[in-house]
Amino acid sequence: MTRKIDYENVLNPAQLEAVMNLAGPVLVIAGAGSGKTRTLIYRVARLVETGVPPEAILLLTFTRKSAQEMLDRASELSDTRCRFVSGGTFHALAFKVLRNHAKELGYNNSFTILDRSDMEEVLRTLVPDLKMDGKPPRFPKRGTLANIISKAANLEQPVEELMLNEFGQFMEVAPHIQTLGVLYADYKKTHQLMDYDDLIICFRQLLMEHPTVRKELGERYAYVMVDEYQDTNCIQADIVKWLAHDHKNVMVVGDDSQSIYSFRGANFRNMLDFPKIFPSTKVIKLEENYRSTQPILALTNALMDHAMEKYTKCLFTKREGGKKPKVIDTHTEQEQATYISRYLSKAVAEGASLQDFAVLFRAAYHSFELEAELTRQGIPYVKYGGFKFLESAHIKDFLAHMRVVVNKDETVSWLRILRLIKNVGQGKSRKIIKWMKDDRIAPHNLAKWPKLGKKDTGLKPLGALLERLSHQHLTPAEAVSHVMAYYIPILKERYDDHPRRQKELEQLAPMAERYGKLRTFLDDLVLDPPGSAADMAKGTENEKLTLSTVHSAKGLEWPMVFVIWAMEGKFPSARAYNNPLDLEEERRLMYVATTRAKDRLTISYPGMEVSGWSGYSPGGEGLSAFITSLPPDVYLHESGKTRRFNAPRKPAWHQQKTTPAQESSSQPFSRGDQVRHPAFGPGVVSKFLSGNKVEVLFKTAGKKLLHMSYTTLEKI
Repeated sequence: MTRKIDYENVLNPAQLEAVMNLAGPVLVIAGAGSGKTRTLIYRVARLVETGVPPEAILLLTFTRKSAQEMLDRASELSDTRCRFVSGGTFHALAFKVLRNHAKELGYNNSFTILDRSDMEEVLRTLVPDLKMDGKPPRFPKRGTLANIISKAANLEQPVEELMLNEFGQFMEVAPHIQTLGVLYADYKKTHQLMDYDDLIICFRQLLMEHPTVRKELGERYAYVMVDEYQDTNCIQADIVKWLAHDHKNVMVVGDDSQSIYSFRGANFRNMLDFPKIFPSTKVIKLEENYRSTQPILALTNALMDHAMEKYTKCLFTKREGGKKPKVIDTHTEQEQATYISRYLSKAVAEGASLQDFAVLFRAAYHSFELEAELTRQGIPYVKYGGFKFLESAHIKDFLAHMRVVVNKDETVSWLRILRLIKNVGQGKSRKIIKWMKDDRIAPHNLAKWPKLGKKDTGLKPLGALLERLSHQHLTPAEAVSHVMAYYIPILKERYDDHPRRQKELEQLAPMAERYGKLRTFLDDLVLDPPGSAADMAKGTENEKLTLSTVHSAKGLEWPMVFVIWAMEGKFPSARAYNNPLDLEEERRLMYVATTRAKDRLTISYPGMEVSGWSGYSPGGEGLSAFITSLPPDVYLHESGKTRRFNAPRKPAWHQQKTTPAQESSSQPFSRGDQVRHPAFGPGVVSKFLSGNKVEVLFKTAGKKLLHMSYTTLEKI
């Protein structure tokens, strides 16, 4: 069954141009909410309508589901034969081709695919072959080893170079991991194995080195289309180049402004370099937005105006009306959570649905205070990206040390903290708990267990901690500090990603400072924890507020969006200041966050918050430079107490001018300079202060305030 499509009446001019340009290389710059998927669907339909065999069309996507959905929709629109278009992922295509051509690369056609768990198991069996002398230093767990070796392969980067940038805590064993990578590669070749990374690496090699295979595939797939091209890595971009090498009939669709997956290996430059690979490329921009109001688009357009490299585009909409986005200074983190909770309660009372709201944040732990407040207010929510605050094992373990002090009969928490001690298993734990309960032993007398042996030395430090926590006038903040000192060494031993987990634990410190009693603090956190049946019982799944990291929110939309923690050191992340390219990706991440909003956008930050645990003391207002660099007329700046005031305009950090004092010959550095300190190592100059002081963000030591007259800084 074939239906004729009236393309001119169902597509806007830019979409129509993309759909009708069937031959030659085409780059479609698809702005947020501009109908990217619609364009791909209609182009598939158009190709089939003009007589191109469906099997000669290749649609590459990042999930099999998205390809299937597009082809199903194309079939419903026009011709049922659209279902026979070759659609799928890079990895699926690679596997299909390599099954027939593995011998050209020295493999049997019957090679086996290693999934992720298989890969980890192979790495585990190879570690003893490293023959590390003496007692080896802390070695990553197999999951971390797989992450390191896989990402190095995807980025085509030496293992040691990758580790220096992303796994610094294991640099001492980097040479061993480099060797492990070589052993792993040899093992796979010997046993005729390929992992997921090998599939695309070998596929590219096949295309590059074997012209006959390349010609065969070029004839089989006469038209190539790629979705979400901004998320491809260099290997995948090369595959596209070689697949379309002869016929050049290739269309890639994506948005360079939404390239936010470099941590997975995605290369922002693939969009920018496409016209260089295919010199006759026709560039088409989809700029009409079908999602947001014009005031929201004015802010998002201005945000990307400051990007260093980009395809210039200006999103517009035919929607009328709409209010300017708001930027709210909530003064403190608690008030930020309270502001949003009250706003939601009022909106729901007036008839709004919670499913129309989303709160977005840069990192999963940024929502912890808000989660606690939502729970207190009985507002149900679902969270995407990271774990819910109290569902994380390290958070549960940490709090358990305090819970047994306020309730010594809390068996679950006793089991948690005892299992963290070496040589204390499940059986011994139960015997200790029974002894304490039967003999009414106070928690701090734990080390007096009658059967204490030489191997049970871990019970003494735990007993000492519980004694400190039992002091009558101990504040919750002091309790958190004591547990932190005890638990961090355990955390570092148990988890390879301990830097991230420690940062999440440190979130507890400012929360504890607002309480006078430990029991009250724990009750507020634990009595009705987020994620429990009690707080999820209200309403259906659709009646919950959405909390999400920005990465998890990509591709989604909501009528009303809050972006929280829009603050220097948080959004952008403090780590991004080490590298201008990382900072640019943070800008794109802010763009993705703000373009999720359809009708209303609110950006909040705790302007007066000075939190030592965060490694950043904002000084002044602290609002993200991404926002302060915008024209002041694209948003309304308000106090969390609804008092409106004009926002001071401040350029982004890499555009800021130095003050006269900083320009004097006595000041050898500029903001953004990379420097090295003899004790703190490499860092980036982040701020100048009066009194000849400079603030430097160090890679390992965090932010430090240094006096130029008494310090040694070397410019890198």
